[in-house]
Amino acid sequence: MTEETTQRAQAPAPGPRVIADRYVLLGELGRGGMGVVFRAEDRVIGRQVAIKELRLPDGADDAGVFSERVLREVRTGGRLNDPAVVTVFDVVSEAGTTYIVMELVEAPTLSDLVRERGPLPAQQVASIGLQVLSALQAAHEAGIVHRDVKPGNIMVAPNGRVKLTDFGIAQAVDDPRLTTSGMIVGSPAFMAPERVSGQEAGPASDLWSLGVTLYFAAEGVLAFERTSTAATLHAIMNEVPYLTRTQGPLASVVMGFLVASPEGRLTAHQAHGLLQMASAGTGQHTPTSVYTGPPPTMAGPAPTHYAHQPQAAPAPSKGKRPLLVTGAALAGVALLAGGFFLGNWWGSPSEDSAMLPALTYGTQGDIQQFDTPSSSQRCYNVPLEPGRSISSSNKVDCDEQHDFEVFATLGTLGGDSSVSDSAPAAAYPAEDRLRISAETRCEMIFHSNVVQASQRSGLQYRALLPTQQAWDAREDSSGNLVRNAYCVLSKTGGGTLSSPAAVEVR
Repeated sequence: MTEETTQRAQAPAPGPRVIADRYVLLGELGRGGMGVVFRAEDRVIGRQVAIKELRLPDGADDAGVFSERVLREVRTGGRLNDPAVVTVFDVVSEAGTTYIVMELVEAPTLSDLVRERGPLPAQQVASIGLQVLSALQAAHEAGIVHRDVKPGNIMVAPNGRVKLTDFGIAQAVDDPRLTTSGMIVGSPAFMAPERVSGQEAGPASDLWSLGVTLYFAAEGVLAFERTSTAATLHAIMNEVPYLTRTQGPLASVVMGFLVASPEGRLTAHQAHGLLQMASAGTGQHTPTSVYTGPPPTMAGPAPTHYAHQPQAAPAPSKGKRPLLVTGAALAGVALLAGGFFLGNWWGSPSEDSAMLPALTYGTQGDIQQFDTPSSSQRCYNVPLEPGRSISSSNKVDCDEQHDFEVFATLGTLGGDSSVSDSAPAAAYPAEDRLRISAETRCEMIFHSNVVQASQRSGLQYRALLPTQQAWDAREDSSGNLVRNAYCVLSKTGGGTLSSPAAVEVR
């Protein structure tokens, strides 16, 4: 035996990799765009952890910027305290490589679950959504935007517990903006339209991504993914996904998050109550042929979503985002459209100093008589106050002096031409739910470009709801079902308007 052979025989067998003389790598858990994740053992504490070995992303040419992102991930993990956020324990730099030591979560991702099982039950999707929403709210309150919410970053344990991971590309609002030229930070299929158009990511961008994620979990397909990145981004900007399986409050959350305008998007506060209802299995029924899209609050092209509830789930629709008009729309203002379905939009309006308490109209209501608006006359020359009776003689053109105007008509139950005359009459809902639903919609529409921004600061608004007697009357002079609520605006503190404050948008 030669000396060289003897030395090879006596050399110690290679052992497992050890990071920082503390963390023993036990095996690979997965790979992603930002690096490799290993299972490891912390020899000091004696617990197993996950270690992410970070690598410079393809297309990145600035190691300094990348290092700053790494440090931000550690800061982000340390600032967040929520059960649904993966905890970051440590950061180690060794031999030119950066490692992040994190809580080990042994669970499949939401992406794995859906690929294996297909669309998940609505209650499970809603429960997942609630927990991810809680993590995002904690992040947003700390000034942090995740920027990459997607099924692959959501881990779902067998007991239903959820963890949102990978805040590595999150951008804290109070940090300098760090970007690498030409890079798309985040997963294209889940990017919000404002990010595609080059605007800065904000909390509403995370909510859009959560909406796409919940769509995937509930429908089993990706809403906007196409055969190329360019086609995917085009779909986000121009196409409208249709729900085929999802109903009730969960549908409202999904489509409320997928509103093109960040300002018109469903807020986390509003979504929380809807997801609670969906996770409890309440308010799930949505009849066929009803509008299940987001409220009409688009600052850009406004999508229309009609769900006909087929049993099979086809590929997402590739229809353009059209003008939002339904049979209940008033021709003069495109967004006086309906689609307000009680079982589908039980939101909760946030506190808004411009909102006045809702009033009721009809027998035993605050407004005993209310002559409803028409396409040519939606303004009134009398104050909207309890005890008033408002007749057709009070309707005027909006270019004339008027005390209030209707800026949205909210179709509730009925008024759909597809409903058979022999269908049973829907019962009047609890008034508080009707009020919450209407106020939520009025708030969102008031703060969209339906109301002219130059006038909004001097305006106040409120919801006008039917009483049970008005509801049960059921028909107008043409024999059509009438169950409308209305959003009305007036001048703050009183006074008259001399021009329309609500405008037609496309």
